[in-house]
Amino acid sequence: MQKITLVMGQKQQLLWDLPTLDSLKINAAIYNISDKEFRQRVGELTEMLSLAQGGRFGLTPVGFARYFLAVFIVRQVTTVWVIYEFEREIVEGKLSPRLLQPLDPVWHHVASHVSERGARLPFVLLLIVLFFILYPQAFWLPSLGRLLLSALALVLAFALRFVIQYTFAMFAFWTERAIALEDFWFVFYLFLSGLIAPLEVFPEPVRAVVLWTPFPYLINFPANLLMGLPVDVLRGFLSIVGWLLVFIVVNRWLWRQGLKRYSGMGA
Repeated sequence: MQKITLVMGQKQQLLWDLPTLDSLKINAAIYNISDKEFRQRVGELTEMLSLAQGGRFGLTPVGFARYFLAVFIVRQVTTVWVIYEFEREIVEGKLSPRLLQPLDPVWHHVASHVSERGARLPFVLLLIVLFFILYPQAFWLPSLGRLLLSALALVLAFALRFVIQYTFAMFAFWTERAIALEDFWFVFYLFLSGLIAPLEVFPEPVRAVVLWTPFPYLINFPANLLMGLPVDVLRGFLSIVGWLLVFIVVNRWLWRQGLKRYSGMGA
């Protein structure tokens, strides 16, 4: 039993008729965990949970609820899937007819993403209203200035997310598994963008490094703006624009090189 490294679904290990601490003590005895190590582990977990509950990360429980609602809103605006469409066009040879048109093929993808946002909007609003009905204490209204800044941040975050994924899509000219790059990138995006937890839960040295990457400006920055939390607005917008320009330059270079290979294959 001491060599088990992972137990899925530990919830059933808590006994209904005993306090939580007594249940943990029973498990400590079963796994032969010393009293000193037991107290240390319980203390660490208690402190970790108390941080969020006590607001030492700058967010109260209501604040956390608002944050994840803001994250939900940001995700509805910034979700992209262009790499899946573009890779399919390359593999199935559907890109060739679009190359004959005077309009850059990227604008077809932009149009499909923008139109999808319009179709999604009523359902998003319905879910937001339902959230406030079920959790009225989390209701808030951003000021007009914050609302305008949030709208601009959302547009730029969508543009950055789109250009990043479209840049990865360019590798479909060389491989049929360009989506694997997006999957690899998504792991970092999941943890460093603020999607799973606010960046405030990160240690300060880690957070300082993460802020130099594009990830926080895809989720955390627009979400904090929407909530009205303190945020370096100038740095946020400059970072988004800077990373946007970097990926646009890389994207255009890969596009030109990819077209040469695509044409050389007789497409």
